[in-house]
Amino acid sequence: SGINAEYGQQIQEFKEAFTIIDQDRDGFISEKDLKDMWASLGIIQDDKFCAEMVKVSPGQINFTAFLTFMGEKLADTDPEDVLHNAFACFDVQNTGFINQQQFTNALTQLGERFSKEEINQMYDVAPMKGDSVDWKRFIKLIKYGGDFEEEA
Repeated sequence: SGINAEYGQQIQEFKEAFTIIDQDRDGFISEKDLKDMWASLGIIQDDKFCAEMVKVSPGQINFTAFLTFMGEKLADTDPEDVLHNAFACFDVQNTGFINQQQFTNALTQLGERFSKEEINQMYDVAPMKGDSVDWKRFIKLIKYGGDFEEEA
């Protein structure tokens, strides 16, 4: 449906932005990457400015962390129900979980394909139950930047 394509398009745009910023292509955004990106735009930024930008993250900024930061942008453009509908397409029995292999296949074979490294980075933070992604908690992670336990 158009909603799923729209959501996939946004993720792809964030993926492209991440790739542009990750100047040395090591899968992480560093102070040097930021400085080099600004320089490529003809803007000279000092080390302090770039250090402050990187300090926003408690750890290294990989694509998943970047996507979390961009959650505010997603919150502005995609209501939670839109994300819910996108994930629900892969959870036809409405269990709240998507089998990891099925999810990996979707991300590597449909639309803009994720790399093996991006898949691994995503599974480093994706809430799992056995061999399945808890997609409702994953939406919370994407939207609000934190994991939320299921409410009792």
